[in-house]
Amino acid sequence: MPNIQSAKKRVKVIKTKTLRNQMIKSALKTYIKKFDALAVAGDKDAATTAFRLAVKKIDQAVAKGIMKKNTAARRKSRLALTLNKVGA
Repeated sequence: MPNIQSAKKRVKVIKTKTLRNQMIKSALKTYIKKFDALAVAGDKDAATTAFRLAVKKIDQAVAKGIMKKNTAARRKSRLALTLNKVGA
């Protein structure tokens, strides 16, 4: 446990930021799972809507520094491939 005031503050700030990051990651995973479920079900319209939401959440995660740009691009590409296979 830190003794210096600034170090104590850093511990609190890191804890807060970690919680925020976990919440955003969890929500992102939820949106991706919803999309996957709709894609497996074969519902093209609902899957398209879920795809747009998932991509939006991925972009927001990148903007907040939670996910790297290339990781986001790879995930979006895989989601798009899955969407293209729905109903085909």
